[in-house]
Amino acid sequence: MPMNFEWIGYAAAVLTSASFIPQAVMTIRSRDTHSISRGMYIFFTIGVALWLVYGIALGSWPMILANMVTLILAATILALKLRYG
Repeated sequence: MPMNFEWIGYAAAVLTSASFIPQAVMTIRSRDTHSISRGMYIFFTIGVALWLVYGIALGSWPMILANMVTLILAATILALKLRYG
């Protein structure tokens, strides 16, 4: 019987997506985006969107869920950077 390692994908999804929550909360509360790189967040947000599309194409739920959450958080931070930066 083959081993199912999908749980590793879900664990990675939770950890990597959750890592953005403190930054997003701090940025939303303070509106301080001075130390955030606009270029990095532009490239990162586009990259996460592409990972989401790739996850959808593969039908990989860990990839889809992680990148949906991360895309929302990264896009929020980017929008604040563009507005207040």
